[in-house]
Parts: sequence; C-alpha cells; structure tokens
Amino acid sequence: MKRTCESKGLKKQIPVQETFRIAAILAVVGGFLDAYTYLLRGGVFANAQTGNIVLLGIHLADGNVARAGYYVIPILAFAFGVFLTEVFKKYFSTKEFSAYEHYIIIIEVLLLTAIGSLPSEIPDMVVNVSISFICSLQANSFRKMKELPFVTTMCTGNLRSGTEKLFQYVYSKERKAGIEAAHYFGIIGLFVAGAALGAVLSRPMGEKSIWVCSGLLIAVFIMMKKN
Repeated sequence: MKRTCESKGLKKQIPVQETFRIAAILAVVGGFLDAYTYLLRGGVFANAQTGNIVLLGIHLADGNVARAGYYVIPILAFAFGVFLTEVFKKYFSTKEFSAYEHYIIIIEVLLLTAIGSLPSEIPDMVVNVSISFICSLQANSFRKMKELPFVTTMCTGNLRSGTEKLFQYVYSKERKAGIEAAHYFGIIGLFVAGAALGAVLSRPMGEKSIWVCSGLLIAVFIMMKKN
C-alpha cells in the first residue's frame, strides 16, 4: 500500500518502500555492513565500488595484474546485482514491483544470515563479494525516499543532494527544500549511526554481528507487508 503526503495542496500516494522509516533502517544496514567488512574482513568497504576501481587502476599501473584481478571480482559482483534487479524490473508489472522489493529483502536476509554462519577462516574475498552483491541489490531497488532520489549504501550522492537542497533553502527560503535537506542529512546521520553500531557490535560478536542486519531487514519486510 501507499502512504499519503501533501504537496502543493494535493495529496500524493507514497509507496511504503519509499517512506523515510524504511529508508532510515536501510541506511543503518548500509553503514553497519561497511563497518563490518572494514573491521572484520580485510579493511575494505564493500558497499561502494569507487575505491575498488581506483585500486584496480593502481595495480594495473604497477603491472600487478594478479592483484588487480582481486578487485575486479567485487566490482563484477556489484554489477551483477544491478543487472539482476533490472531483469526483475523488466519482468514485473508496476503493480507487482512492490512484491519484487519484498523478495529483494528476503534474499538479503538469507544471504546475510548465511554469511554470519560462516567460520572466520573463510577467505575475506568470499564474504566481501557476497556483501557487494547484497548492497547492489539494495541500492538498485530502493532508490527513492518520498520521491527524492537517494542511496542507502553510500553517502556521496546523498551529501551532494542534501547540500543542494540546503542551498535552495538558505537562499530562496523554500520550506520544501529545507525539509528535503533534513531528510538527506538525516539519512547520512543514520548511515553513520549504523557504522557506529557495526563497530561496537563487531568486536564482541565477531562474524555473527551481521545477523543484526538480518534482524533489521526482517523488520523492514514486516513493515512493508503490513502496508
């Protein structure tokens, strides 16, 4: 179902998967996963691929093709996740698309639960590639928050958009722009909170701390099913 909001005196229907509460939980998950892979799985950030692409170029320049290949794998995993979600979009009607997003959450929960069950001896690359794939599914499926484009697994785009809206609010006194800026910065703050939570829990709980993300995503699934 959809939630109702008002814009310019007209009521608009907002799909539940685009509400701030869903975006907030997904942002916490995104921050948590970055902290998890950084602290427990080789000091890398599995959510965004810019760093991997830069390191790929650096190692290619050094002539270290084998090491460069190490970074190709998570990049391809992320790309495959985006490609897969596009396949889903193509073969689901508009009415069925919300059901598709439910399935994406289920896939994430199953994969994250499985990752938390793996022993610490499992190579970091296996885990990081899996999380890159999961993050690509989430990033390409949940792309709007109250009709605003945003990302739950990284902050650069949100920071740019939030700052643009802040500029509009400061110089044009547009109330709507101020509210939208607050939404963007709120998501960034929640991403940071998720990273902090990941850092706090990863040390005592180890690899199983990722199950916290599974629990948060189950909450998202329940919230979406109730609406």
